[in-house]
Amino acid sequence: MRLDKYLKVSRLIKRRTVANEACDAGRVSVNGKPARASYDVKIGDRLTIALGTREVTVEVVGVQETVAKNDAALLYKLL
Repeated sequence: MRLDKYLKVSRLIKRRTVANEACDAGRVSVNGKPARASYDVKIGDRLTIALGTREVTVEVVGVQETVAKNDAALLYKLL
């Protein structure tokens, strides 16, 4: 699954266009390297997202095309 879609489905970022812009601006890195929106997310990847003044680091636990709002947090583990 594309990185921008994963960020939206997991609800780490609310909109896919915002996720795409964050990737283009270099605010999203995968395993310590800046990643493009087209990066293919795999289980075990570590995502670091710079949101304003804070930074969120998560590990990908699951990848699903669609998920219920209540189950979105099950797709990643906060580090």
